[in-house]
Amino acid sequence: MTPFSDWSAQLPPTSPLLAECITVSGSLTSYLMASGHDFAVSVLQQGNDAIHADETALFELTPDSQLHARHVSLSLAGKPVVVARSVCLPACPVWRPILERGSRSLGLTLFGGLPQLQRGELSFAELHAGHPLFALAQAHDPHGSSRYLARRCRFELDGQYLLVCEIFLPELEQLL
Repeated sequence: MTPFSDWSAQLPPTSPLLAECITVSGSLTSYLMASGHDFAVSVLQQGNDAIHADETALFELTPDSQLHARHVSLSLAGKPVVVARSVCLPACPVWRPILERGSRSLGLTLFGGLPQLQRGELSFAELHAGHPLFALAQAHDPHGSSRYLARRCRFELDGQYLLVCEIFLPELEQLL
């Protein structure tokens, strides 16, 4: 398997509890908050970042392009359970202001106050060493896993795209 695993409509094999969380059609933030544990968002990095190889086609860009990226950690009970990367074009007048939100969850906006928002289908992947999102996940995983399940979705607002990718850490299953 290459480090840039193919994204698919099929979720890779996992436990039923984790599958329910990863495939939730609504807001992941709301799902996590319903666990009863304290929920928090921490911004890890925000600004221009290199495009990932598996993002180029979604934005119709070349591999040497840049995107505006917001990397966050979602925590339950003080433990990171999900890391996420949200990206848009660097000069995007629609998504840049929405991403400039500090530690407020993006899910509250994506599933709340934008009736004209169009959401694409969820796609899933199993990430391994060599994929940039694997490194992001491993930096927040005390277990040092050899693979991570991830999902992503493209949102469209006023003709502009936002790609949100969420990587699920092993601690999550213990807190659901």
